[in-house]
Amino acid sequence: AAQKVVDEIKAAGGEAVANHDSVATPEGGKAIVQTALDTWDKVDIVINNAGILRDTSFAKMTPEQLNPVLDVHLKGAFYVTQPAFVQMKEQGFGRIVNTASGAGIFGNFGQTNYGAAKMGLVGFTNVLAQEGAKYNIKANAIAPVAATRMTEGLLGPLADKLGPEYITPVAVYLAHESCEVTGEIYSCGGGRVARIFVGVTPGIVDDELSVEMMGERLAEIRAEDGYEIPTSMNEEMGIAIKAMS
Repeated sequence: AAQKVVDEIKAAGGEAVANHDSVATPEGGKAIVQTALDTWDKVDIVINNAGILRDTSFAKMTPEQLNPVLDVHLKGAFYVTQPAFVQMKEQGFGRIVNTASGAGIFGNFGQTNYGAAKMGLVGFTNVLAQEGAKYNIKANAIAPVAATRMTEGLLGPLADKLGPEYITPVAVYLAHESCEVTGEIYSCGGGRVARIFVGVTPGIVDDELSVEMMGERLAEIRAEDGYEIPTSMNEEMGIAIKAMS
């Protein structure tokens, strides 16, 4: 598949090179980045999109179904991005796009392994956005809904409306030098693009909080009016401290 894409890019007049190392090992990640450095002398963009599925219900899931999914999706992104991130820091520029999923953000039956890996990438993206900020490194995530070889059996008749060509503009924009957002997640598919975010409700503050009070005031705790969207753990702590003051 990698070589096919290379051939298509070259046929269209572009430059491309394939690497067939596995993202699931530190050595493979370094080799992939080194191939780019050997070819173009630098790495400006990393798009982490390697993936596999090993779906089954949680009660039936085995380590053989769990570990490969974590290795490819979560560890693979780490192993490829780390050597590239070092290069990006040195040159003072970088764009990182991670492929998350609604299966992790919202949950999906039979995908505890995949959902955990994909939600791990959300945390990964958030931390990279903070660590890369002073080096002009932007990190964002997409949660695509697209018909691919991996998902065609799941989408049924919707597959015709969810071609991967609708994902490409979103990924390319987030990888472009003009993109200034960082630490954000975008749901995309079929021409629709929407931001996904994590918010914090005002909640309650009571020095006499008890188990009983939790039950009595749960609706108030869950009320969404006046929510805030912190962009770091420190911001979330600041919101909590302000409420307690």
